[in-house]
Amino acid sequence: MQGKLILSDGTVFLGESFGKEGRESSGLSSTSGEVVFNTGMVGYPESLTDPSYFGQILVLTYPLVGNYGVPISEFWESKKIQVKGLIVQNYIDHPSHFESQKTLDHWLKAEGIPALTGVDTRMLTRKLREYGVMLGKLEIGSLKLEDGIYDPNKENVLPQVSTDQVEVYGEGKKNIVLIDCGVKINIIRSLVRRGAKITRVPWDFNPLDLKTDFDAVLISPGPGDPKQATATIQTVKNLMKIDMPVFGICLGSQILALAAGGNTYKLKFGHRSQNQPVQDIQTKKAIITSQNHGFAVDMKSMGPDWQEWFVNLNDGTNEGIRHKKRSVMAVQFHPEANPGPFDAGYLFDEFLSLV
Repeated sequence: MQGKLILSDGTVFLGESFGKEGRESSGLSSTSGEVVFNTGMVGYPESLTDPSYFGQILVLTYPLVGNYGVPISEFWESKKIQVKGLIVQNYIDHPSHFESQKTLDHWLKAEGIPALTGVDTRMLTRKLREYGVMLGKLEIGSLKLEDGIYDPNKENVLPQVSTDQVEVYGEGKKNIVLIDCGVKINIIRSLVRRGAKITRVPWDFNPLDLKTDFDAVLISPGPGDPKQATATIQTVKNLMKIDMPVFGICLGSQILALAAGGNTYKLKFGHRSQNQPVQDIQTKKAIITSQNHGFAVDMKSMGPDWQEWFVNLNDGTNEGIRHKKRSVMAVQFHPEANPGPFDAGYLFDEFLSLV
């Protein structure tokens, strides 16, 4: 069955449907969201389950998708697919991998996610790079989307991706409170593997209300405009009044900056890839990082007590901030990166050494 991606400027990209109401089904489907692209060559199971993609239609630029199937959920970044829709150039329906449990088409069907194959993703990506990410709608068959196009940046989407209760992982002596704004599970795995105990709390939970002691706070990644997370920003403001290590990742970096009185802004097309080079301003060491974000910290807006920690070597945007006197820091990239690269994993060790 044919489908089409219609961008907010009226541009139409045609393709063949798979996933929800595709291939072997005669039904119809439609969805809408922010259309973004990721240039990674591998890792579509991790990307599809990354909560930071909530509310977005994901375009994968690598031309072969589905060729290694879908692994068991232990390798996912959350319990379900988070994207609103998927766009690929060439879907492979006959995967070959020893860990494959099902096809990508079967997985998308089971979770009700529409997708298109046969789309000119090179042309689509070039358009998004030139004009910036756009809203769009994905229509399958003759069903038209009558409602307005969904914009995940116009509301607080954290309740959609955060836990709704306190959860504990690991049995280490160091208790790290993780404010869940849409955490990738591999962040929890990475810290537990290093001997930490993780107390995961909802996005609007005040860690100071916990009945148990804790040693540090980690603000997780997540989707949407950071300025919508007003409750989390206020919580971080309160936490910064006490002498305790705080570490922010991705959205967590933006929330930390806003809590410190700084500002954030939307990037033209964001950083969504596995090969973003960043440099430590102090040591001049450069590392290759995995990234997924559409907003950035305006370093010029930060007060005199803050210094730039990392900078992006492609476009010069901020990739990390650090307090000059206290153990409060954040990075815009993903140290837990799975499937990789793993250059930034040492930052978890540095964080835990401050606890």
